Amino acid sequence: MKRILWFLPLIVAVAIGGFALWGLVADRDPSRIPSVLIGRPAPAIALDPVPELGTPGLSTADLTAGGRPVLVNFFASWCVPCKAEHAVLSRLAREHGVTLYGVNYKDKADDARRWLNDLGNPYARIGWDNSGRAGIEWGISGVPETFVIRGDGIVVHRYVGPIVGADAQQEILSALREAGLKEPAS
Repeated sequence: MKRILWFLPLIVAVAIGGFALWGLVADRDPSRIPSVLIGRPAPAIALDPVPELGTPGLSTADLTAGGRPVLVNFFASWCVPCKAEHAVLSRLAREHGVTLYGVNYKDKADDARRWLNDLGNPYARIGWDNSGRAGIEWGISGVPETFVIRGDGIVVHRYVGPIVGADAQQEILSALREAGLKEPAS
């Protein structure tokens, strides 16, 4: 019995080490976090605008109003990766005709206004999720997160993290095209 008890801590240590090694070695891409929203209608949303910004708030009806795909981007002024992706989102809206809606997540209105005034405001509408409730409903794990919504309101893609780099931008454009994006003629 003593021989078996001597091996028990060794077996436990090897098992824990094996799980740790598997977690480190396994190919894990945080932007590939699965979402239960894919293939389902976007969660109901009814957010007031950011106070004194001048951009309208965001509601569920807005997601389907034009009958074309939209991007819904959760962002915050305190989020460094959000700042990194801001120029990419602006370019998508400007050059590809993407309708971009924002959800300002757990942010102070003054900070959000200052941030958008400094960087520019590419959003057609921005809902102010001061409480974080919409983020919970949409299942976000943090900011930035971006969703591609088909013209009929169905979520077709989720991107976790900043949309920077050629691969990330191509992934979003591909999802938008699959959702029915018709790009403007050059």
